[in-house]
Amino acid sequence: MTAIGATSAAQAGETVDVAIIGAGPAGLTAAYLLTQAGYSVAVLEKDRRYVGGISRTVEHQGFRFDIGGHRFFSKSKDVVDLWNEILPHDFIERPRMSRIYYEGKFYSYPLRAFEALGHLGIVRSTLCMASFAKARLLPRRRVRSFEDWTVNAFGHKLYSIFFKTYTEKVWGMPCDEMSADWAAQRIKGLSLGKAVIDGVKRSLGLNKRPNDGMQAKTLLENFRYPRLGPGMMWEAARDRVVERGGKVLMGHALRQLHHHAATGRWTVSATTDAGIATLDAAHVISSAPMRELASRLHPLPAALPEAANLKYRDFLTVALMIRAPELFPDNWIYIHDPKVKVGRIQNFRSWSPEMVPDPAIACVGLEYFCFEGDGLWTSSDEQLVALATREMAALGLCDPSHVVGGTVVRQEKAYPVYDEDYAQNVDMLRRELEGRYPTLHCVGRNGMHRYNNQDHAMMTAMLTVRNIQAGARVYDTWAVNEDAEYHESGREGEAAALSSLRQVPGRIGADVRRAA
Repeated sequence: MTAIGATSAAQAGETVDVAIIGAGPAGLTAAYLLTQAGYSVAVLEKDRRYVGGISRTVEHQGFRFDIGGHRFFSKSKDVVDLWNEILPHDFIERPRMSRIYYEGKFYSYPLRAFEALGHLGIVRSTLCMASFAKARLLPRRRVRSFEDWTVNAFGHKLYSIFFKTYTEKVWGMPCDEMSADWAAQRIKGLSLGKAVIDGVKRSLGLNKRPNDGMQAKTLLENFRYPRLGPGMMWEAARDRVVERGGKVLMGHALRQLHHHAATGRWTVSATTDAGIATLDAAHVISSAPMRELASRLHPLPAALPEAANLKYRDFLTVALMIRAPELFPDNWIYIHDPKVKVGRIQNFRSWSPEMVPDPAIACVGLEYFCFEGDGLWTSSDEQLVALATREMAALGLCDPSHVVGGTVVRQEKAYPVYDEDYAQNVDMLRRELEGRYPTLHCVGRNGMHRYNNQDHAMMTAMLTVRNIQAGARVYDTWAVNEDAEYHESGREGEAAALSSLRQVPGRIGADVRRAA
């Protein structure tokens, strides 16, 4: 897993055109395109072994697993073309199969109408339809929360079955305290009517047209995937960067960004096992969390207090190796059962058979959403493997005696949280950085504190490279919307960015809840 020709440390005062903070999708996309265009580049990555950030593929005793599972789908032709260029021969086409687990039963997702009715039973199905009819006739007029929006769209009964528990596991807050904007974005394009009609057609075998994701992404049936996991993409990008003379410096944690007003250049320092390494750069591209970036800038920004208030949701995966050739056929299962803490379970053989080296042993990943420092996060690996084993047994998915191994991966700052003040905090820091430092560029999910998918993060990096080449902010990277599209900067671009913001739930104020 070591980059070919990778440098273990930067030479003191080494000069590059561009220093890049973070070797995730955004950072490596920028490095790939810049070295392709002839720029000298150094990428600083704090992980000692893996590139790819949250899109990396971890290896344990020959088993490979993702940190969340990443489908390779985008509405951006530029992004798809770049994927094909970096990894031309290693994509496989995979069928999507996912189900919802609720009260001991599995529901196909996308929903199959007859199956769902059968599992729910006549009485509960009737109540669901009655609840939906009531919501249509008497909707909640003051739609403030996730609960308000979802109840209006699906009825309270279906909301309580298919949305409430899972959403609260992911975000760690009650649904009646989450912004309605989150539901409007994440469930965009999917209505109960569409789901039922789609489910009836599938149940009867009448739906002959595959969904390619250009309608509701929630119903996407097939996806492309690197045969050895998404990390394969970013390892290939890293290798191309190094082959062109760029440097990918592993085990280099950002220490300080010092801007020299007289020259306009940057001194970038990083902490390594060997001490402090420094770079001299004309431009800096940062995918580091905005909160960390602000605290490491010199001179410190005036918006440091606002940056310090940005919050994150963390995540851990417990991978279990289980002696069983086949456990279940799904790529992943959503766990809507409040009796267990796990939120989602990945089956890595179903993502790609090459992820699992032994046909007699399955590898699954149990995903737990948490906050850094809470009880889950601070549990030992042994405790977490034991918890995951118990919960797999409680769900009826495996015999605990068949578990032959396990490991834990913790992912800090997996999801930027949009609380009441996040927009103002991000805006104040963004405006100050862009006003004072035209050669400092924020990209990616944490670098922009936006819930970007892999392709969205890549697009922000692609546009940043074009800005560097142009010597000006020709493209507004903040206008990349949830479909990985973009607009040129200016008033139109700013309006597009505002209207297409990819939402993440934030608490609504207590006064607003009372008013509702």
